[in-house]
Amino acid sequence: MRVVLSGGGTGGHIYPAVAVARQCEAEDPDSEFLYIGGTRGLESKLVPQENLPFEAIDITGFRRKLSMDNVKTVMRFLKGVQTSKKLLKEFKPDVVIGTGGYVCGPVVYAAAKLGIPSIIHEQNAIPGLTNQFLSRYVSTVAVSFEGSEGAFPKAKRVIYTGNPRATTVQTANRERGFATLGIPMNSSVVLIVGGSRGAKAINDAMIEMAPRLEKLKHIHFVYVTGETYFDQTREDIRSRLGSLPNHLHVLPYIHNMPEVLAATSLIVNRAGASFLAEITSLGIPSVLIPSPNVTNNHQVANARQLEKAGAAKVILEKELTGKRLYESIEDIMMNYNLQQEMSASSRSLGKPDSAKVIVEEMRRLSQGR
Repeated sequence: MRVVLSGGGTGGHIYPAVAVARQCEAEDPDSEFLYIGGTRGLESKLVPQENLPFEAIDITGFRRKLSMDNVKTVMRFLKGVQTSKKLLKEFKPDVVIGTGGYVCGPVVYAAAKLGIPSIIHEQNAIPGLTNQFLSRYVSTVAVSFEGSEGAFPKAKRVIYTGNPRATTVQTANRERGFATLGIPMNSSVVLIVGGSRGAKAINDAMIEMAPRLEKLKHIHFVYVTGETYFDQTREDIRSRLGSLPNHLHVLPYIHNMPEVLAATSLIVNRAGASFLAEITSLGIPSVLIPSPNVTNNHQVANARQLEKAGAAKVILEKELTGKRLYESIEDIMMNYNLQQEMSASSRSLGKPDSAKVIVEEMRRLSQGR
């Protein structure tokens, strides 16, 4: 199968597309790919590292308020459609899939206008503007959260697939996760991470919470600060404690996150859709601190889905303190029955076969041409 992938801006849009490519390769080693991304997003760096052929178009997103910048965006969109049509005619894909971000707009729209079967995948509980626009043109809309199908009333076909990142973590090696952290096998691990770039509010709470961790010496705490915040955060923690205890690990970034997640007992994190797909696939309980700096406040909606199911505790950033974060962690980690109940609830939301379901739909569409 020949597949064009598109998605960009953040890892939350890029890694699901990569997961779909890997599933295609697993099922058909002769699969061929072209990834069309933006010149300004992370995909321009991340996708070549995944050894996927990459082409870039220049596109920006619409501002929600009236702005002259939107006129420029319309011009870039139209030019992006022209460039995308040229790339699609040259590559001749069997199917095109967009996994979110404004770069999908011209790519998937061009595919629909050329009569090429197309899919958009919506990661969040509340759809983004680009996917809402594209939903009336594509062959299929795939959603990550069961029950959110009604968010696309103009779509020809909507299916619940989960998020393909859930499939990626299923093969993660738990032993390597412990080895990466330098922590004894089967230890209790609380992983605290504010996303790939870190989050100042979570780091501040981590610093405030650090002196309280003496009460939980049997638990290994792994703080992932983000590279930008690493030096200052580590220094602030050291100034409070004198030195870092053996059960407290402060890191700038984790490159093999799926393996570390496989070794994790409880995670404290934002509520990005891809990350939630990973932790529910593994059945990890969570304390979620949704980012307030996202469109439509969709991370709160994502987090509430897990909270409603009993898989997570939610702390809004405006209510976040070191004391409250510590108490939330202590409540879960000192109550084995609660931890197991949350784990089971988390796993019940996971869809580890997500990538396979999406590839099945791609194959169905390509064979129906």
